[in-house]
Amino acid sequence: MQRQLTRKKIKLKSIKMAYYDEGAGTPIILLHGFPDSADVWRNIAPILIKDGYRIIAPDLRGFGESEAPIACGSYKIKYLMQDIIELKKSLALDGPIKLVGHDWGSLLGWCLITFYPEHFSSFVPLCVGHPRAYLNDGGFEQQQKGWYTMAFQTADFAEKMFSQNDWAVLRLFSENNPEVDSNWIPDLSRPGRFTAALNLYRANLKPQKIKVAFPPTQVPVFGIFGKDDLYLSEAQMAASGKYVGGNFSWEAIKGGHWLPLEKPELVAELITNFYALPLPAIKHNLKTSEAKTWEKVLHVAKKITKQK
Repeated sequence: MQRQLTRKKIKLKSIKMAYYDEGAGTPIILLHGFPDSADVWRNIAPILIKDGYRIIAPDLRGFGESEAPIACGSYKIKYLMQDIIELKKSLALDGPIKLVGHDWGSLLGWCLITFYPEHFSSFVPLCVGHPRAYLNDGGFEQQQKGWYTMAFQTADFAEKMFSQNDWAVLRLFSENNPEVDSNWIPDLSRPGRFTAALNLYRANLKPQKIKVAFPPTQVPVFGIFGKDDLYLSEAQMAASGKYVGGNFSWEAIKGGHWLPLEKPELVAELITNFYALPLPAIKHNLKTSEAKTWEKVLHVAKKITKQK
């Protein structure tokens, strides 16, 4: 899957979404993060396709060639989840399927397998552990590495700080990652697109509002973490098993944050090895009182969504 390939587009309820749909066989949805697009999977997708998988890689709302709503609130995680569920249904992917995420795509994936577990048979998060592990177990190292999440909160100031002087701060922030000039600056320089990307943080990571409880999911999870990740602590991935009701395992590998680009062969091998493991049947029965409460909330929320 190279950048020059033509994306497909589909009209969802609230946005027009662009996506890649390549290969035949067992489907896998690949979710990218910030400040990427579906092109972050361009090195790993051909490997998975050759191994017999069908790759569906969308541009999340505000990224790539998908539409970018103006309102900050349009980037709340609940709307991103709705986009993926709608895309899955529109492509007639009826049963539970495999899910892989990177960066914000991992966070989105954790939310999907928690609140829509019937749609997914397994999940592979790259770099980002369970949201509660990120908040509770990442430690001081995570607080240090995550400084930018607070810097992104200030509208206009953040856009100016990171983009001025030929995007000098973005270059420093990413240690002059080659993606800066080849993909990120061209994408983020489009009118309104940098703000749209930052709205992921502004709509979902306001400190005073991060109080959501996550019921345990039974979907099997295999995490992959880069030992030299600039933005995340290993502890937040390692502790994720505490918040998973089903199978959880993870592996740390040599590499940085952008593992799909840096280590595509190794990541693909780890993913397919995970798929080859015999996994127990998933029972979506929520046992804790917290989970039962969430089950009622989600039931009502899904009814409201269908009525709109």
